[in-house]
Amino acid sequence: MGELSDRFGRKPILLIALFGLGLDYIFHAFAPTTFWLFVGRVLAGICGASFTVANAYIADISTPDDKAKNFGMVGAAFGLGFIVGPVIGGLAAEYSVQLPFFIAAALSLANMIYGLLVIPESLPIEKRRSFNFRKANPVASILGMRRYPMIFGMIASFLFIHLASHAVQSTWAYFTMLKFSWTTSDVGYSLAFVGIVVAIVQAGMVGRIKKRLGERNMIITGFVLYGTGMILFAFAPTGWSLYLFSIPYCLGGIAGPTIQGLLSNQVPDNEQGELQGMLTSVMSLTAIIGPPMMTSIFSTFTESPDLLYFPGAPFILGSILMITSLILMVKALNRIRAAA
Repeated sequence: MGELSDRFGRKPILLIALFGLGLDYIFHAFAPTTFWLFVGRVLAGICGASFTVANAYIADISTPDDKAKNFGMVGAAFGLGFIVGPVIGGLAAEYSVQLPFFIAAALSLANMIYGLLVIPESLPIEKRRSFNFRKANPVASILGMRRYPMIFGMIASFLFIHLASHAVQSTWAYFTMLKFSWTTSDVGYSLAFVGIVVAIVQAGMVGRIKKRLGERNMIITGFVLYGTGMILFAFAPTGWSLYLFSIPYCLGGIAGPTIQGLLSNQVPDNEQGELQGMLTSVMSLTAIIGPPMMTSIFSTFTESPDLLYFPGAPFILGSILMITSLILMVKALNRIRAAA
């Protein structure tokens, strides 16, 4: 979808994806069997790649200095959705198991109409390029970025940091329920708190911190905060302390938009779709590997209370992956600074 948006513009690809996503939610509401739910999930995955095109749009309309801040705004929107969405879905499901899907379909189709009538195209015709099927896959996109050696190391770092994030995303509910006897409501409250902090950090702090620290120091600081948060989670003594430890972890979110902005500034305007598509593919790859890896680690270290019992083990692995990511990122940043 990133490649297609480089060829045909961002707007038509976004509109097609939003239309498909609306149909997908309707499909889910009427799915007669579990098999058809999986078919719907495939369609959702295809149309959900609009995230790629949306980021390319942000890159198109942003100045080099504003990209980190604007990518942060997108992250803040996800944080708010992370709070509001489950609440709407939970309340709607009390009336009907199908109603949340109809609401999601209505929001997707309303978004499509808004895009059709209000949002302008961001990629001028003269900046578009030809579409090549041989390049329209994750492997080719990643390998294609070798023509920009300054950012190839950053891509590897990007992979490790998102793989590390699954230490939290994939085991949070299991960890808190086992160690602190949390209920599902307790887990929900903690996730809502995380969503609020993420929204505040991404929307209100990225641009300001970037002006004070600069890109390099901001990225390194974010990585250190991420890793610190994971280590604190691993050894948290009480349930309430997780709220306190979530603050440095969420503050680590200053790194993500800054990395995206820095990467975006390294490639031409007519290759933003390919770049964002490649980054989304890397994130999706970690979403395949990360959950089974982290839940397996959690299972291994909690099966027996007498042998190797340590529920926080996935967070330690996550912090190790974060350190690996930091090393790769520092090397890449040094290359960029040396070439400047």
